Amino acid sequence: MRNYFRILRFARPYRKQILLSVIFNLLVVLFSLGSITILIPVLKILFENTQQQPQPLPFQGLLQLREYLESQLNYHIVRWSGQIGAQRVLLYILGVATLLFILKNACRYLGGVFLAFIKNGVERDLRTSIHAKVLDLPLAFFTEKHKGDIVARLTTDITEIQWAFMSSIQRMIQDPLMILSTILLLVVLSPKLTLFVVVLIPVTGFVITAVGNTLKRPSARAKEELGRILSYVEEHLGGLPIIKSYVAERTVQRHFQASNERYFRAMNQMLFRRELSSPISEVLGSMVIIAIVWFGSNLILNDGDLQPEIFITYIVLFYQIINPAKSLSTAFYDIKRGEASAARILDLFDTPNPMIDEPDALPKASFDSEIRLCDVSFRYGDPLVLRNIDLTISKGKTLALVGQSGSGKTTLASLLNRFYDVSDGRIEIDGTDLRRIRLHDLRKLIGYITQDAILFNDSIRNNLLLAKPDASEEELVWAARIANAHEFILAAEQGYDTVIGDRGLKLSGGQRQRLTIARAVLKNPPILILDEATSSLDSESEKLVQDALEKLTANRTSIIIAHRLSTVQHADEIAVLKAGRIIERGNHDQLMALDGEYRKLVALQAL
Repeated sequence: MRNYFRILRFARPYRKQILLSVIFNLLVVLFSLGSITILIPVLKILFENTQQQPQPLPFQGLLQLREYLESQLNYHIVRWSGQIGAQRVLLYILGVATLLFILKNACRYLGGVFLAFIKNGVERDLRTSIHAKVLDLPLAFFTEKHKGDIVARLTTDITEIQWAFMSSIQRMIQDPLMILSTILLLVVLSPKLTLFVVVLIPVTGFVITAVGNTLKRPSARAKEELGRILSYVEEHLGGLPIIKSYVAERTVQRHFQASNERYFRAMNQMLFRRELSSPISEVLGSMVIIAIVWFGSNLILNDGDLQPEIFITYIVLFYQIINPAKSLSTAFYDIKRGEASAARILDLFDTPNPMIDEPDALPKASFDSEIRLCDVSFRYGDPLVLRNIDLTISKGKTLALVGQSGSGKTTLASLLNRFYDVSDGRIEIDGTDLRRIRLHDLRKLIGYITQDAILFNDSIRNNLLLAKPDASEEELVWAARIANAHEFILAAEQGYDTVIGDRGLKLSGGQRQRLTIARAVLKNPPILILDEATSSLDSESEKLVQDALEKLTANRTSIIIAHRLSTVQHADEIAVLKAGRIIERGNHDQLMALDGEYRKLVALQAL
């Protein structure tokens, strides 16, 4: 239940609605009990069992409450019947009963309206908070998690909580009130019979609790498997060309089917046990009713301690306990089932983020002199990916990083962006350690263009405005022209307002890359990191993109990670990486003269 109460903290902003919902649910209970208790005078009139009462008894304390109320009832029924007739008294009583039923249902509706507002508000706030947390977490977190699992927490887990937890709020408020109020009224009507009932109720509660406790484990397994299924779907949709090319449909279908089968079994286990709740409650309730009828009959026939109309009303009132008790048991089952979803969401919230600003982090609005990497080493796991890297990049200069795949070039770019923190050593900008600079300020200084052109399923305009949300139309066009993108944008169906599809798939590779360059131009950062920005393009597209990059890097500090060495020959300095170390450095001519690793790479590409 700890997770349940942690999730309920999201309901704090809705205190007013919660209070109103509680008030209306309380009124539902009062009007419901009143509409049933009014049966007593009706039955007294029908059974002609109203005793003559010259004067009502005075109130003599709670222990004599039943006798006091019965004397009041008998006195007024006899008096009113003598004045206006029994039939008219009966009609008036039924009119009051009708009014009570109307008021009960009106309050139920109003209580439900406020509860719906709370439920939907909590669901909205939960989804917003999870999305904000996902955006805040470091990239290292997502290397260990399936995207589909994150999507499941944002969708199915929240829906489960909305259904299991939020829907239980009304039942956890109204049902206990109904049960407690009804029991108090039953005590007034017959203390002996109620004592007998109170002995039976814990037995039923124990059985219901035992069944409910078995729900949590299969529910957790089902949620984990659903996240895996969503991950499979995402991977298979993204890799469909490869799957078809390698004729691997049966293989991936087999993996998906196995996961789907595990989900099927876990859901069956959970739902089979959940479906036990209603039959068990029904059987136990029926057994309790039979026991009450037997015991109450003895009180009427043998002891004369209970009147028939009181006993009938008692049975009807007790039936009012059964439905809330069943509803409460269902709410208990739902909470147990929702515990798994709550645990998954709270686990995400509880994930620490090491990439946060230090309390004394410094603001940084400009780049003034140099970037320095001082004895930098880094590891994702046990083996080091980078070893003892020392580099200095002066303002306005261009550094190229070259080397075979896996040599650590992209890792170095990630460290400069502070997607990760160095394992050893330090990286400085203008003499200040990156970890001492506000993260927001640091990333405002850097423009990052990757090999994969990352675009969103939105208009060209909105994709560019990510860099500068308040940019004018003139600035957009200026950035697009520098990136050699303005012409193809105008040729698109709706110009800058053309929606480019998922990941920009409506555009060619070169067009997508030029849009990312235009976005970087619009940001206008003093430092540029280009991670193999032209490696996947054809010759014509590469020429256009390369021309755009040359315009972009002019008079800027640039770090270029290159696979095609022809694009970095004019860099001020080239660093050759191998197995995480810098093994050669210098300009193109110097490295060619060394006749080392760089010359070998150039010769291989010439072939």
